[in-house]
Amino acid sequence: MANQTGARAHPLRGYLFIGGAAFLWGVSAALGRAVFTGKLRLGGAAMRPIDPLILSQSRVTFSLIVLVVLLVGFEGWQRIRLPARDLAYCFVLGTLGVALSNYFYYVAIQRTNVAIAIILQYTAPVWVLFYVVARGQQRLSAQKVAGVVSAIAGIALVIDLGKAGSFGSGSRMALRLDSYGVLAALVASFSFAFYNVAGHGILARFDRWRVLVWTLAAAAAFWMVVNPPWKIGAAHYAGSQWLFLFVFSMISVLGAFSLYFLGLQHLEPTRAIIASCLEPVFSILLAATLLGEALRPIQAVGIALVLAAIVIVQRPERNTVRECPVVEPME
Repeated sequence: MANQTGARAHPLRGYLFIGGAAFLWGVSAALGRAVFTGKLRLGGAAMRPIDPLILSQSRVTFSLIVLVVLLVGFEGWQRIRLPARDLAYCFVLGTLGVALSNYFYYVAIQRTNVAIAIILQYTAPVWVLFYVVARGQQRLSAQKVAGVVSAIAGIALVIDLGKAGSFGSGSRMALRLDSYGVLAALVASFSFAFYNVAGHGILARFDRWRVLVWTLAAAAAFWMVVNPPWKIGAAHYAGSQWLFLFVFSMISVLGAFSLYFLGLQHLEPTRAIIASCLEPVFSILLAATLLGEALRPIQAVGIALVLAAIVIVQRPERNTVRECPVVEPME
């Protein structure tokens, strides 16, 4: 297989790049949880918790500014130009796909834990499967049924753990917060599924960086309306918090996507997406190691079932040629 520039592909390099991107997304999930719970320490002192809305808003805004400077600075405005119709399409993609999936994912991390949030969001390929089957674009085979059953069983085990999880099984408030977190994670997965389906068409016509610029622009504009600058100023975040938000943006968006796109030069899309399933593994292991989030046996079984479902659903069937959307969540 050759990449888009005709250079020789190196599958091992591709897996290393994709694995690096998955690791950075895992780091961002652990950092998000740490900053939501006040466990992140800078200069020996615990950082005051940051609201998920500010985290979602700042990461797309900072990433947009840096990306525009890099692309336009080297190649001019022509590098990111899109027809008006496609700009409107990117606005819908950026608000309903990027902004909402980001926000509800981080709400889920704040209210539950990294394991529950990431594994529920990663059921998005199952919802995409339901959509394409309902539209008659694919047929429901035994392989796909197995993937759906595996995903639903895994979700049931993960949610059951959440209801008896670390918030305290005897607390009515804890159960309410946990239920809200689980719902937020599911909304994030639906939003990501929409991003996959809607993003596939425009990514087939324009390069990924151009689409990324305008989806980030749409998300940033959406958050500017929802949370205008004077509300951000009223939060009185310290300089160390703004520095964290900037570094977090570079890690979770530009750094991770750069590695992912490099990996796509060496791997076909189906293999790349399956390799990116390392992200939940890294996220959960980092949260367990750095934040002390316990992994119970029942949780491990649920996670394994969902990961198996992702691989099953994404694998092409025998005698079937299937295009696979090359879209990743912006964790």
